[in-house]
Amino acid sequence: MKKIFSTSLIVLASLFVFTSCEKEEEKAILNTNAVPSIQLSANTVVLTKDNADKDAVTLSWPKPDYGFSAAASYTILIDKKGGTFVAPVSITTNTALTKTFKTSELNAILIKLGLVAGTAGDIDIRVVSNVGDNTSKTSFTSPTISLKATPYLDKLDLSTIWGVVGSAAVNGWNGPDMPFYKTDKTDELVAYVTLLDGEIKFRSNNKWDVNYGDDGANGTLEAGGANIKVTAGTYKITFNVASLTYTIEKYSWGLVGSATPSGWNAPDVPLTYDPTTDTWKATAFLKAGEIKVRKNEDWGVNYGGAGGTLVLGGDNIAVTEGNYNITIDFKKMKFTVEATKPWGVVGDATPNGWNGPDVKFRPDFVTENVFVIDNVKLGTGEIKFRYNDAWALNYGDDGADGTLEAGSANIKVTAGNYQIILDLSNASKPKYTLTKK
Repeated sequence: MKKIFSTSLIVLASLFVFTSCEKEEEKAILNTNAVPSIQLSANTVVLTKDNADKDAVTLSWPKPDYGFSAAASYTILIDKKGGTFVAPVSITTNTALTKTFKTSELNAILIKLGLVAGTAGDIDIRVVSNVGDNTSKTSFTSPTISLKATPYLDKLDLSTIWGVVGSAAVNGWNGPDMPFYKTDKTDELVAYVTLLDGEIKFRSNNKWDVNYGDDGANGTLEAGGANIKVTAGTYKITFNVASLTYTIEKYSWGLVGSATPSGWNAPDVPLTYDPTTDTWKATAFLKAGEIKVRKNEDWGVNYGGAGGTLVLGGDNIAVTEGNYNITIDFKKMKFTVEATKPWGVVGDATPNGWNGPDVKFRPDFVTENVFVIDNVKLGTGEIKFRYNDAWALNYGDDGADGTLEAGSANIKVTAGNYQIILDLSNASKPKYTLTKK
């Protein structure tokens, strides 16, 4: 027995040593020099709007030798030359070892990083590989390579220094003012505004140094003149800065039809003017059915069509159920109805409660990753923000401080009409504002 016992001890000791050595060997397997080696298909690119849907450049890298068969994910980091990657554009490719940028995609990144349209600029690119899971993850960062790129201006610049201010305006007498935009007529500006009962004036640069009112209520403006009285509604204001004349007319475009919440009757789904493209847009949930576009919630002027072509009094436009971005271009007489996954507001304070469909945000048009609901009626209760009418990605506010946290506390609101802004421009610190009308 004694001999057997001793032999057993030797075997166990051997196993222990073998196992220990095996574990030590496993710990030493990871190759700490396994950084990605990245390369570009071109070192210089000149982007043009005509090639927006074409490939611009491809970034690729062979899978590093991690020393064993490792599951790795990859993230591309892009920053302006000399930006030190403090706040880079980040693109996750998951397990893919290559990324091809479409011209429009790369152009948006360049503009976001501050490169000037029509001027060549340099950007730096890195790839980070992550090996392991969230509890035990090792990251490797590639050397930096550079790309010289020339972006194009993908948005119109119809901005002006002039705006509408007043008790009837969305931000009251303090501003910021509701903007006027350039038109194709010299000295003639236009503003598309939804006003409350109250008064307005026109001023430059959000300051009172230069402002105009109307002393005689006759359509002619005077410097520092009397406030202009208006009633609640949606209007087109035309302002001639040379003749100092103006007109205010009822003006709105909307979607109507069996696919919309109100059917073939008002209220229509409102379209919002996008000055960056000189088009009218909406983000909306539509049922299976048909839609048309009409002016001032009246059938006097309405459009239908087919194949993307807009026709005055044309055929109804058929749609299937889903969330859509709708764009109406009255200059080119074109329309698009594109499926989308939008952000929305959900909760017992919203018209459709916690089950949705959610009240949809529209893009801010001017600022990337900022979304707006211009006028929504909420009850007393709670809301949250969520993506694509689903709970997989949702935000609340734990501290009731205007900063959002994923999956956190509901946001309490009191009854009223609101403008809601969802600001996701800083992914690490998303924010929101609620402005009661």
